[in-house]
Amino acid sequence: MKRREFILNSVWAAGGLALLNACKENQPLSTVSKGEYPMKVLMINGSCNEHGCTYTALNEVAGSLNAEGIETEIVQLGKNAYRDCIGCGACRKNMNSRCIFNDDIINAIIEKAEHSDGFVFGSPVYYAHPSGRLLSVLNRAFYAGGNAFAFKPGAAVVSARRAGTAGSIDVINKYFTINKMPVVSSTYWNMVHGNKPEDVLQDEEGLQTMRNLGKNMAWLLKSMEAAKKNGIALPDNEAGARTNFIR
Repeated sequence: MKRREFILNSVWAAGGLALLNACKENQPLSTVSKGEYPMKVLMINGSCNEHGCTYTALNEVAGSLNAEGIETEIVQLGKNAYRDCIGCGACRKNMNSRCIFNDDIINAIIEKAEHSDGFVFGSPVYYAHPSGRLLSVLNRAFYAGGNAFAFKPGAAVVSARRAGTAGSIDVINKYFTINKMPVVSSTYWNMVHGNKPEDVLQDEEGLQTMRNLGKNMAWLLKSMEAAKKNGIALPDNEAGARTNFIR
């Protein structure tokens, strides 16, 4: 069953958020009933190190989501190489919103996205930008299967030894803002610092930011579900106008 009926609506957050223990293993806890299946957040680890700094940050977010009764799954991009989108447009001719190249993980991610309610994309920072593998995956997944992500909350998480984090978050956030997705914030920018997972575990503010990010996403997901149950419809967006600046 596909879930695409979400709503951007102004609601007030509840206070009194308690902190969770750092770096718990990502295990789904109780689930929130919403129709025929529980809420789920899909996470993508754009690092080649499956259990490095970025994974440590994502796992901290997952702990908060699980504690709120929301399932999580972390997809590891690993050390594989992924071709970028070549703009061929062949996916536009597919009825199932899939990339024409079916020899890697992209179409599997689109399928997972269709059955997910929110997203967290994580990346290490390389030369003040996200990893190339993550951007290549997102370019193709959003171009071919953008409807699977639309109107669902998204968050960017980055890890770095020192600098380049704010610019990297901005790059990832642009996938959300071009695709009608609410952007989930925290109590600081969604970043952790360290050169190895042990360093990240000492970044108390970074881990706190990750936990609060998970709680804020859980609150937004539950608010959107409540809006749906109360008959609040999706916005009727205009379409068709495409201009450029070539004279």
